[in-house]
Amino acid sequence: MTSNGGSGTGTGCVMHVRCPERLPEAVYRQVLELLGDLSPVVQASPPSAALVDLGGALRCHGVDGARIEEVRRLGEVLRIRSISRLGVDLRIGIGPTIAVAATASGQASGEGGVGGVVAVEPDGVAAWLAPLPVEALHGIGRRQTAALRDYGVDRVGLLAELPPATVQRLLGGTAGRAASERARGVDPRPVVPRELPASAAVSHSFPRQTLDGAEVRAALLDLVVRLGLLLRGRGQAARGLRLTLRFAAGGVWEKTRRLPEPSGHDDDLRTLAYQLMDAAGLQRGRLTGIGLRAEDLVDAERVARQISLDEAREARLAAEEAADGIRNRFGPTVIGPAAVYRRAS
Repeated sequence: MTSNGGSGTGTGCVMHVRCPERLPEAVYRQVLELLGDLSPVVQASPPSAALVDLGGALRCHGVDGARIEEVRRLGEVLRIRSISRLGVDLRIGIGPTIAVAATASGQASGEGGVGGVVAVEPDGVAAWLAPLPVEALHGIGRRQTAALRDYGVDRVGLLAELPPATVQRLLGGTAGRAASERARGVDPRPVVPRELPASAAVSHSFPRQTLDGAEVRAALLDLVVRLGLLLRGRGQAARGLRLTLRFAAGGVWEKTRRLPEPSGHDDDLRTLAYQLMDAAGLQRGRLTGIGLRAEDLVDAERVARQISLDEAREARLAAEEAADGIRNRFGPTVIGPAAVYRRAS
C-alpha cells in the first residue's frame, strides 16, 4: 500500500479518525497533536474527526505499506496512546482513499472493544464495500438512503453497479456523481493539511454614515457571498451566524442565530443574515460598518447532502458551483449578485 495522497481509485494510504461525540475542543486539539506525531499531513474535520495522509510517514515508522496488517497495527498503537494519555477511545479506518477510510472508521467498534481499527486492502476495496448497507457509505445521508432503498438499492455493491447517470437522477447531479464514484472506491480528493479555525469573518465599512436601506442590504449580500466563498474554499460549513452592526454614535449591536443545518451555501447564509438584519429593527440608526461571522464550523464533508425537490434551489446551487469556478479562475469579484453591483453604471 503506497501513497499518492488518496487520489483516484486508491493507491494511497489514508487514515480517518473518529472521536467520541461532544468531545471538548481542548481534548480534540490534543488528539490532533497525537495525529501529528504520525504524519505532518493532518486535516482537521471538526468537531470530532480528522484525516491523516500516512504517505511517506510509513517508512519513518518502520511500516511496510504493502502489508495491511502492519499498517493496521500503526492504527492500534495510535488508539492505545489516545486511551492511555487522553482517556479518549478512537475509531480508526485506513484505506486507499478518503471515502474508503471514512467508511471503514464507521464500521470500527468503539468503547475499547476489539475491532477499533479497520484497514482495507487497496485490491480488496470493491469486495469489502459491496455487502455494506448503502447508508454506511461515507457521504450518504438519510434522505439519500431512503431514495435509494425505494428503488431496491440497499447495498453499496448494488449502488456501484448502477449507471452513474441513473444515480444522478435519483440523488441529484453533484451528490449522485459523488455517491456513484465512492461506491466504486473512487475518490480524487487529497488530504489537505488544515488547522482548526473556530470561525470565519468578513466585514464592510461604509464610506459615510448611512441610513440607506438598499445600500445596507447590498453590503450585507456582498458579505454573504464573500463568507460563503471563504467557507467553501476551506471545505467548511457553519452552524451559526453572528451579525455585527456598528453605529456612528459608537454603539455596537450583535446577534447570533443557528442555521437549521450546517451550511456554506449562499442561499442558506443569505436567508439567516436577512433574518438577523430584520431582528435589528433599524429605524434611524446611522451605520458606519457591518460584519458577518460564521461560527461553530464543521467539515463540509461531514454534512449530509439532502435531496431537494426544489428545482429552483438545485439550479441556484448549480449556479453557485459554476460561479465559484469562475471566481477561482478570474478573481473573487468578477461575478456576483446584481444587487451588489447596482451602482456599477
